[in-house]
Parts: sequence; structure tokens; C-alpha cells
Amino acid sequence: MIRVGLVDDQAMVRVGLRMILEAEPGIEIAGEASDGADAVALVRDHAPDVVLMDIRMPGMDGLAATEEVLAAHPGTRVVILTTFDDDEYVYRALRAGASGFLLKSADGDTLVNAVQVVAGGEALLAPEVTRAVIERFAGRGAEPEPASAAAETDGEYTPPPEAVGDLSEREVEVLQLMARGMSNQEIAQELWVSATTVKTHVSHILTKLGVRDRVQAVVEAYDSGIVLPRG
Repeated sequence: MIRVGLVDDQAMVRVGLRMILEAEPGIEIAGEASDGADAVALVRDHAPDVVLMDIRMPGMDGLAATEEVLAAHPGTRVVILTTFDDDEYVYRALRAGASGFLLKSADGDTLVNAVQVVAGGEALLAPEVTRAVIERFAGRGAEPEPASAAAETDGEYTPPPEAVGDLSEREVEVLQLMARGMSNQEIAQELWVSATTVKTHVSHILTKLGVRDRVQAVVEAYDSGIVLPRG
């Protein structure tokens, strides 16, 4: 059974989320909260597997709550509920350790799938906004290019930063494709390998970078310079 916490300052939003999730076998609502402080208490008292967290709330906002929740309860997974104009907050939440984000306009099937994916230990990368969010705050918001290409000067190649120095050439390639928002299947098609092989590469990347999911790996890719926005 997947236990979910709902955090949003709008009661009607919580009602809608509850109705959708409670109709799904294998999911139950562990509790609700209307602000960040109550969200921290909710996780402390009920230890949900997944928290659907609104960012913009009165008092303690979702960003601060995410930081506190994950610091005290690293086993809980946080999914940020957002709209397109929340991108700065979303990026900061990803840096704080959130496992992904979901548009508030998402339909019921997408919501249920998001909860199941995150509860299963995967990260939720919504393709509509992932690249825009990360690229905007990593650089100028354009098409990313590999650091190897950006670092060439007068024919000389500057190796990637030490933070990612343990990655193999193929793992670097997979990470760069992850940063473009590609799924494992899409990466497999791009590299002409099996999805199982890609999954193994992703697992090695997470271990070597010391991050817990692919969202954090993508953030690290930009932070370390292994992927750079063009321009």
C-alpha cells in the first residue's frame, strides 16, 4: 500500500487529489496539510511514502517544508505540485532533494502514475517543463550541449570536472541525454542499446555521483559543467 500525504493551502485542490487517489487500489491517504509547518508535522506523525507538495503557501512555503521533510525523513519522497510560472521555486525544490514535479493541470491517470513511479524509487521528470526549469537556472535556457563540445578552445579539450571524473565515456553520454529530458527507452533508441543496459548505466551514474534519483543527477550534470546550455 502506498501512503500519500497531500499538502496544499486550497481545500478544493486537496479534495480533488484525495478523490482521484483513493479510487485507486493500492493507494491510501495518510493525511493532509494546508501549509509547510503542518506538512512537516504530517510526515513526522504519519510517515507517508510520498508527499504531494504545493510550493506557494502562506507561512512556511513548500520549498522550506521540502528541505525540512527530507532532512528529517529521507525515506519520504516529495513531488512538487506546480504551474508553469513556478519554475524558480521548482528548481530550488529539486536542489533540496524533491523527486520531481507534477503540473496541477495533470489528469487523474498522470497523477496516479506519478505517485506509483515515485513510490517505486524512480524520479518524476515531466517533459513539459523539466528542461526549461533546469536550463533556465543553469544558464540562459537554450538547448544544452555536452561540456566536451563547449570546452573545446583552439582544438584543445578540457576534461569534465572532478565531480564527474569517475563516470565512463558511455555514462557521460547517458547523463547528457538524461539532461535533455529523455526517458530510458528514448536513450536506448538514441544509443542503439537495450533499455536494460540504459537502466544499468543510470544506476551506476547515481551511485558514482552520490545522488538518489535521476532528477538530482541532471541537476548535478549542470552544476558540475558536464552539460552546458548553448550560448
